[in-house]
Amino acid sequence: MVRTSGHSRQDILTVAETLIDARAYELDSFGHVNHAVHLNYFEQARFEALARCGFTYDELARRGWAIHVVRVEVDYLSEVLLGDRLRIRTWTEGFRRTSTIFLQEARRDPREGEADSTPVARARVVAVWIGKSGRPRRVPEEILEGFGNLEAPET
Repeated sequence: MVRTSGHSRQDILTVAETLIDARAYELDSFGHVNHAVHLNYFEQARFEALARCGFTYDELARRGWAIHVVRVEVDYLSEVLLGDRLRIRTWTEGFRRTSTIFLQEARRDPREGEADSTPVARARVVAVWIGKSGRPRRVPEEILEGFGNLEAPET
């Protein structure tokens, strides 16, 4: 069980999926996507997941809410090269009083000659919700409901 705003609820297992193609300017001197770029990919995927729940960046700003990353753990599993297509899946591990724990996995679509997608990185991100006062606030009930209804788009 995960505690959320005083309510008991099961872990949320629904996911959002974001597609990203590796671009030339993201490569390091070895021809791989630089490790730091994965943080950008994961952030983009989190904002797309929020948008699928009805909370675009503009909607968050309108409500006076922000979400600040306070911890990121990334395991790098395989290289990403120019032109590789990544599918980044985002879901929640759970909620605390003022924070959301996101889990994310980036998988590379199969390259020529490969049968299956390849996991390239996994992340665990703790993000704190911030209110109009600029201070941490309880995770909004609308966010809890939105992530409970989240579904991955058809691929």
